[in-house]
Amino acid sequence: MLQEFKTFISRGNVVELAVGIIIGAAFTGIVNSLVRDMLMPPIGWVMGGIDFSNYFLNLSGGHYESLAAAEAAGVATINYGRFINALINFFIVAGALFLIVRQVNRLHFLHDSKPKAPPRQEILLEEIRDALRARQATASGDPTRPGA
Repeated sequence: MLQEFKTFISRGNVVELAVGIIIGAAFTGIVNSLVRDMLMPPIGWVMGGIDFSNYFLNLSGGHYESLAAAEAAGVATINYGRFINALINFFIVAGALFLIVRQVNRLHFLHDSKPKAPPRQEILLEEIRDALRARQATASGDPTRPGA
């Protein structure tokens, strides 16, 4: 069982998946910072100082100046501003992944468009066909017309 596990874990796909998850986690941190620190402040400024991360619905009926104050009081809230930020994160990640996959597919297309050598069986079958045509041409007495 231990040997089977070693075989499973050492396969290329498992290692590539692990690397992809680690890079994805790092990429998520970058995107979160991009949205929180770079994109949302100018969007909020253009919209009159709006900070999406501070938008919430208070379900308890009281009034709180900020989401942090409501959370400190332990009030039940619906944090739709954080949801808006999460949506923006998602669209940025999805767009970036789309561009990456698009380029990879383009490289695969260029790589696949090169002519490939025919399979060995096909080469052998062509040689047999040519030999049979040559034999038929010599048997019919017309060596200038192979395969006629």
